Amino acid sequence: MISFFQNLSPVEQAFGATLFTWGVTALGASIVFFFKRVNKTLMDALLGFAAGVMIAASFFSLINPALEMATNLKLNAWLVVALGFLAGGGLLFVGDKIYDHFEKKRKGQKEKNSSKKRCFMLISSITLHNIPEGLAVGVAFGSLAYDLTGTTLAAAMTLALGIGLQNFPEGSAVSLPLRREGFSRKKAFFFGQISGIVEPISAVIGAVLVLKIQLLLPFLLAFAAGAMIYVVVEELIPESQANQKKDLMAFFTLFGFVLMMILDVALG
Repeated sequence: MISFFQNLSPVEQAFGATLFTWGVTALGASIVFFFKRVNKTLMDALLGFAAGVMIAASFFSLINPALEMATNLKLNAWLVVALGFLAGGGLLFVGDKIYDHFEKKRKGQKEKNSSKKRCFMLISSITLHNIPEGLAVGVAFGSLAYDLTGTTLAAAMTLALGIGLQNFPEGSAVSLPLRREGFSRKKAFFFGQISGIVEPISAVIGAVLVLKIQLLLPFLLAFAAGAMIYVVVEELIPESQANQKKDLMAFFTLFGFVLMMILDVALG
């Protein structure tokens, strides 16, 4: 199975990896069939762990290779990486502002319309956040074609694993509230898992861009890192730290970082 995956093209690898992350989203959404509520400490621990994985992946698998390749291409490395990083975070920042705008409008609507608007914005916000995550995986696999330091198959697969782990609570974060809003279990599951379908699509786009336009690679690597760090700082860490066991949640973040670093540096 592993040898088969290794023989695939970077685009096919990116697509396969994000089918996995989409599958984890669906797995998280399927909780609606079994539970009305999920243990918050477990979910927060997964978020904290995913935050650590994504922080380490952002540097070791994305920023560091971006700096190396920008230098090799005789570009202004610090400027290209800085612009890419800010652009990635800026994309999600704009997405959050759009969400806030519609949320304020929703609060001005009559109560009979508020439920539909709330459900729509919930699905839209999670879907928007999944786009740069898919791009990050696509860029990671696409960059394997250039044999850069830190861009290993193990690192790319671990990045997909980290994103997949944080997709589990995201899937349930959509399906469970929809169930509470009166959706049937099947409909709640459908909308929960469909929020992750953009990841395989954006992964293929990211991998193709990297392979076709080499000059874009440093910018795209940094772009993916910026998007991931924004998700970590804006959502994952604050949510995990809302738990009463803050110290334990912080340990899961540290453990996630160390695990990703070992897989990326020691084994890569």
